[in-house]
Amino acid sequence: MTQDLDSLKQDVTKNVDRLEERLKKIGHRIFENPELKFEEYKAMGWLTQELEENGFEVERGAGGLETAFVGRCPRNDDSGPTLAYLCEYDALPGLGHACGHNLIATIGLGAGLALCEVLDQLTGNLLVIGTPAEEGGGGKVELVNQGVFDEVDVAMMVHPSDKTLAGRGSLGIQELKMDFYGKASHASSKPEKGINALDAALATFNNINALREHMQESARVHGIITDGGEKPNIVPEHAAASFYVRSPENEYLQELMDKVKQCAKAGALAAGAQVEFSSDGHPYKPMKPNPVLVRLFQNNLQFLGVGLDEPSGGMGSTDMGDVTQAVPGIHPYIKIVEEGVPAHSTEFAEAADSDRGYAAMITAAKALALTAVEVLGNEETYKEIQKAFKNA
Repeated sequence: MTQDLDSLKQDVTKNVDRLEERLKKIGHRIFENPELKFEEYKAMGWLTQELEENGFEVERGAGGLETAFVGRCPRNDDSGPTLAYLCEYDALPGLGHACGHNLIATIGLGAGLALCEVLDQLTGNLLVIGTPAEEGGGGKVELVNQGVFDEVDVAMMVHPSDKTLAGRGSLGIQELKMDFYGKASHASSKPEKGINALDAALATFNNINALREHMQESARVHGIITDGGEKPNIVPEHAAASFYVRSPENEYLQELMDKVKQCAKAGALAAGAQVEFSSDGHPYKPMKPNPVLVRLFQNNLQFLGVGLDEPSGGMGSTDMGDVTQAVPGIHPYIKIVEEGVPAHSTEFAEAADSDRGYAAMITAAKALALTAVEVLGNEETYKEIQKAFKNA
């Protein structure tokens, strides 16, 4: 690395430090105003306002999604690659920001503002992309499909967690909804005249439980009953269930989906009922972390005095998987709680609005900015990133 890049890395870390109080304020505001998928109008407004006040050119409604945006740093060099920081800002029903998306938003914002100030000394372009509806809506999937990432060469974001990890992957996921149809009757005087749709749903759960012994260890299937009937004295003529099917491999995900459907068809057949399948939103692809970007980010964390934890346990799913299948990208994790405290919990939500959470936000923004300096400041490094992506 040249002395010039060393100097730029010092500059961007100072830029993030200068932004700390402003970023904390925005992160707290988003936390206090949780908005569900595709309804993140306030969060989008605060983030885009901050970008515009700092000279970014902002397109709202990117990719046809009302709460998506693309912010473009005006200091650019069209001859170089385009790097994008991604912001998430949707909340969970009932739990608010129990996945820390208020921090993801401000991490991307902070890194983008800090890097934009030195971008004229680098080769390339910088975008800050607002990606709504990660929690089940597949906002990034839609943005990929609509061409928003066509001009992006490298995409990066950081997610809060109970561990600091540089190269963690994710599971692909597909939702599967099932509606079972039977025939109503009096459950006591004429039960033989009815067809119990709930029995079909319960048999489906039992069939899937039997399937687990024969699933790949890394795969997951989990579901809930969303309709179990009206009253105990009425044979349920309708029942419904919703399942998530997950795998780190796209091919096996489709195979497992077919097997789960067979479990439901068998349950319906046993009860004499009928079953129909449907789904909301988009399936998510598994994540493909870029090893060169992972190494750079890891080195920059260590430069900032942050150590890495050992990966363990299962993985979740994210629509960032679709982005990393389209362009080189990373989705590392930064620790904001003690190990073992799960995301999507009250404790995790509290941490997302804590001093510890905001300190991690600043560290992650610095690590992203430092990594971008190396990507846009060293042509050979960028070539390595692209080569690793093509060979993966």
